[in-house]
Amino acid sequence: MRTRKGTGVQSFRSLTKAMTLGLLRDRTAVFFMLIFPLMFLVLLGTLLKDAGVSESKVIQVGDVAVLDEMPDKEREQLRDVLRIEKTDGSAAARADALEKVRKGDADAAVSQAAGEVELRFSAADLVRAGNVQGILGSIVERANQAATGQPPAYTLTSGQVEDESTKPIQFLTPGLLGWAVAMGAVFGTALNLVSWRKKRLLRRLWLAPVNAGSVIGARIGVNLTLALAQTAIFLGVATLPYFGLRLTGYWWLSFPLILCGTLAFMSIGLVVGAWAKSEEAANGMAQIVILPMAFLSGSFFPLDSAPQWLRTVSEFLPLKHLGEAMQDVLSRGEGWSAALPVMAGLLAFAAVLTLIAARLFRWDEA
Repeated sequence: MRTRKGTGVQSFRSLTKAMTLGLLRDRTAVFFMLIFPLMFLVLLGTLLKDAGVSESKVIQVGDVAVLDEMPDKEREQLRDVLRIEKTDGSAAARADALEKVRKGDADAAVSQAAGEVELRFSAADLVRAGNVQGILGSIVERANQAATGQPPAYTLTSGQVEDESTKPIQFLTPGLLGWAVAMGAVFGTALNLVSWRKKRLLRRLWLAPVNAGSVIGARIGVNLTLALAQTAIFLGVATLPYFGLRLTGYWWLSFPLILCGTLAFMSIGLVVGAWAKSEEAANGMAQIVILPMAFLSGSFFPLDSAPQWLRTVSEFLPLKHLGEAMQDVLSRGEGWSAALPVMAGLLAFAAVLTLIAARLFRWDEA
């Protein structure tokens, strides 16, 4: 009868140390799990650092009364959002203006015939076209109201719900951090499991006088430590004055959220590692899981304008819920009420997939 004489804590410490050193010595793994996602944060944080309402360029063909007679005060208010380039009203100038709009060199061309103001834009960029229509529509509406000589009955005051100093880094950090943790947990777990099986390390550990709990606990401990290190580094970089991430009161809840998320993503890696027969197959399957999940979860951009069916699919992805909860506690000032349901869901997800992985698990390649 086979017996196991695990050495308890000592075995756990030895295995944890060996796995940690093995991970740190693998420079490729360190790059893709830690440095590569951090590069995305630095790159996107730099590119979007001063992002705001973009300026629209409009070509004015000939005289347009609502623009030419615009009061200096209103013109000054539009200085940062609207740039007008006036040309003569000839047919050649009109054709040239339309060609520039068609090529994307200008956002719209505006002209006036009698009392009708005509705005022409390109359907290739409906976002910028919508911005120009909104601005010009507001100018025409003000001109019409001024022509009546009556004061406006209603005025609109608008503003963002967040502090005016809120920057894109507040939304980039949770999404990119969740993606980094998911990538490290899925790839690390799947490739490690397949590699150990191919090298017959799993069989040796099973026969060795080491408690199985020590092996599993050491593997989980290494992944959780890596995830906590990723979180600390991400938050450290994002809170630098250059990027300006502002943490709210419950920001520390991001750590237990990351731990629960890591367990959920490790369970995906277990299923992939239990199913795949080679490291190449495990790498391919992990890519198929991680990349679509990252895009469908809104890790790189919000899904507000995505089709309804796509947003419905994203509701089944753990990364989507982790990213939203991280944003709640890091940027929106929410606390346990936002974190606890997500943590419970992530742990339940991890439990279900771990059971599936256990059914698929095998000690040898056969």
